Formats: sequence, structure tokens, C-alpha cells
Amino acid sequence: MEPITWNDFEKVELRVGTILEALDYPEARKPAYKLKVDFGEFGIKWSSAQITKHYTKEELCGRQVIGVINFPNKQIGKFMSEFLVTGFADENGDIVLAAIERWVPNGSKLI
Repeated sequence: MEPITWNDFEKVELRVGTILEALDYPEARKPAYKLKVDFGEFGIKWSSAQITKHYTKEELCGRQVIGVINFPNKQIGKFMSEFLVTGFADENGDIVLAAIERWVPNGSKLI
């Protein structure tokens, strides 16, 4: 593991957003959803997430997630991802979302 400085960490915009919509993404190589997320003052952004093993589309709507919003956009197939959804791999390699314990305003920064 390579150490980073506090200044390096401060550059990462880990922000909270609320999922407004979760859609199937059948064109993805691995099962995934397209997520539409409201990041408050930072706007509404889209991303794809390989979280179909642990979550249904219905239970995702209204849930808050942590996203990295200052990466460059990334083309994923025919879809343009505008942020990175954060999570952890379980013992099978399936992704579990990083969670917010209590509601916080959209756009709040991890500090």
C-alpha cells in the first residue's frame, strides 16, 4: 500500500447523493444497474453499478449512496458514467454499497 498525503485525500470528492432512479442495464458485460443520483448543488448524475446481487431496483430508489464525483466521465459500453459509486466486495466478490448511517443533505462531503 502506497501512503498518500492529507492533500491527496482532500482532492477526492466523496459526496452523498440520493438515488432517484435505478434502471436495468442489459448491455453491460456483467449484470449492472444504471443509477440516476441527486448530488444536491452538484447536480443529478448517472453511473452504472454492479450491485444486482444484493439490491433490487425498487429498494435502491430513495437510498443515499457515496460517490466520487470528480473523476472524469467514463464510457462504459454505450453508457457514459459521471461518477463512481462506492462499495465493498463480499466473500463472493459481489458488491455491497458503502452506507450512510443517517440521512445527510445531498452533496455533503465525506470528511
